[in-house]
Amino acid sequence: MATTTKVNRPSYRCIECGWTAAKWVGRCGECQAWGTVAEAGAAAAGPASRATSVRTPAIPIPEVSRDATTRIPTDVSEMDRVLGGGLVPGAVVLVAGEPGVGKSTLALDVAARAARSGIVVLYVTGEESAGQVRLRAERIGAMEERLFIAAETDLGATLAHIDALRPGLVIVDSIQTLASTEIEGTPGGVSQVREVASALVQAAKARALPMILIGHVTKDGGIAGPRIVEHLVDVVCQFEGDPYSSLRLLRAVKNRYGSVDEVGCFSLNDAGIEGVADPSGLFLSHGVGTVAGACATITVDGRRPLPAEIQALVAPSALANPRRATSGIDASRVAMILAVLHRRAGIAVAADDVYVATIGGARVVEPAADLALALALASARRDVPVKAGLVALGEVALSGAVRPVRSLGQRVAEAARLGFTEVIAPAETEIDTPRGVRLHRVATIAEAVALGLSPN
Repeated sequence: MATTTKVNRPSYRCIECGWTAAKWVGRCGECQAWGTVAEAGAAAAGPASRATSVRTPAIPIPEVSRDATTRIPTDVSEMDRVLGGGLVPGAVVLVAGEPGVGKSTLALDVAARAARSGIVVLYVTGEESAGQVRLRAERIGAMEERLFIAAETDLGATLAHIDALRPGLVIVDSIQTLASTEIEGTPGGVSQVREVASALVQAAKARALPMILIGHVTKDGGIAGPRIVEHLVDVVCQFEGDPYSSLRLLRAVKNRYGSVDEVGCFSLNDAGIEGVADPSGLFLSHGVGTVAGACATITVDGRRPLPAEIQALVAPSALANPRRATSGIDASRVAMILAVLHRRAGIAVAADDVYVATIGGARVVEPAADLALALALASARRDVPVKAGLVALGEVALSGAVRPVRSLGQRVAEAARLGFTEVIAPAETEIDTPRGVRLHRVATIAEAVALGLSPN
């Protein structure tokens, strides 16, 4: 009787994403990368995982030392606000942002301040030479003796620098430039980024060493690399801003040691980057109450109230299809408010060009700014300024009703701190009005327009 011999056929695997195939192909069927599929051999069946010896015994949670969670302030108040008070020993923070937004400048400023406080800092740069980093350090005043620069793109060499220097803070700029010689793939590839992130996180945990990693973003705005990197690190921050504005915002989208409701404001200029504790001057101009088409509001980003000024311009159009242009605010929201104004308040702009913009590069996305947008458009259409010292807060429904908004008391308190004396708010709200502020409750957009554009 003839016997059949089982032949182990080779399998093929993508070195970037791990996709497997029965035969070789030139392009990966998962990540669509060319030339990354290589022979991996037949998968060998092995025994299941077995129990090993215990290295560290389990202890009751009340006996866990609190020293490991003591925060280290970065001396950058806006960053400490986002992190929840500072860096935690062993915590790995990933800061991602678009090219040119100021990630490296922020990281170098944090490194210099930490070195100035007596901490030995290792700054690993894989994108720039040590000389280029020095030029930036001279420009922003970050020349410190305890700040060490290492121009490395090899993961093993980076870990060797950490062992030799024993720093109190490590900054890697950027994680996509590091590569391991033990893993196949190009720097920045999926397999390399996964290995580099895993090794750095393991090193940070083993040494109770706080670490800041700089990361790139894709054209869609997501963090480049495999999603597992975001799961490995402890804190994920997005650093964003308009390239034509000095304003920069730092937001935490993941934070194992604090809240994700905070936002840090920075101003980027030729001398470096600095935190802005009171950003009202960046978002408000002197045109509110004196020029037609301008109205102020208070937005809440996370838990932080931020002022915003919405400006509108309505002009007769010579085109069959009048222009609609927006900057810093959603165009579909503007179209909806224009329709509500036409139908519910008798303000028609169908034959006019309409331009809407915010001040200072701010982005207004929450519905609480609907009422301020409506007043700005009505003011521009009638060429009558909004009342001086007035802030509008409220969401506008398609029926023309003014709906309540969250954190109204916090918004009104911030308006009072900034010197506003009158607030238009939804009728269905009960809050304690600060001294010196007059609160007007309105139920419809028509009431708000009549009140906001009336003489003082």
